[in-house]
Amino acid sequence: MTAATRLISRLTLVTGGGSGIGRAVCQRLASEGASVVVADISEESANETMVGLQNDLRGQGHMAAVVDVSSKESVKKLVTRIQPPSVCVNAAGITQDHFLLNMEEDHFDRVIQVNLKGSFLITQAVAQALVACGAPKGSIITVGSIVGKVGNLGQVNYAASKAGVEGLTKTAAKELSRFGIRCNCVLPGFISTPMTEKVPEKVIDKMKSLVPLGRMGEPEEVADVCVFLSSDDSRYITGSSIEVTGGLFIG
Repeated sequence: MTAATRLISRLTLVTGGGSGIGRAVCQRLASEGASVVVADISEESANETMVGLQNDLRGQGHMAAVVDVSSKESVKKLVTRIQPPSVCVNAAGITQDHFLLNMEEDHFDRVIQVNLKGSFLITQAVAQALVACGAPKGSIITVGSIVGKVGNLGQVNYAASKAGVEGLTKTAAKELSRFGIRCNCVLPGFISTPMTEKVPEKVIDKMKSLVPLGRMGEPEEVADVCVFLSSDDSRYITGSSIEVTGGLFIG
């Protein structure tokens, strides 16, 4: 099978598909032949992504769906509406940055609810659906972050949530491998997304100076790794975390 059509006839679910890395993942999955469910808390953003997806390959059909990943009810509603997806990418995530000494409890809770609990709820619901229908294989990819490994000033909640996502993924990989379901993490570094657009330019310049490759990453560069992990090209990889950082924080 050519690299261009590795995912023909596969149904894929992407949370946070309305923007940034999630949108780039949807575009790459579609370009390889997958049918994509673009799920986002913003219906408008999800639809925007969906209408731009390639849909001329065999059996392709895309849909947009609204989901609040932090709500079990919302997640259940989404997953029961669709066929069990053989590929799922957890890309929904938020930041509510503040220094530890000043962080409000609800800002901590909200980031954990979306980034960590949301990844748990989606992973659980998709895995349950795949096991129930006897699917021979599945791939669940969760977008973590390099800051989950190394920490980051002003991001105690975000770093904790992304560290949690790695632990969740490794455990899920151990439990679900007997059902043919692989679970992996992608750890982006500094990527140009709507999330980083709010960062002051002098901070961006400082970030770039720390990256051996000397630049910010693009969402498409993270999406490429997600698609590799979605495909059979990675069939012997599970429980892994792949850094997409331009060399930031090597070793």
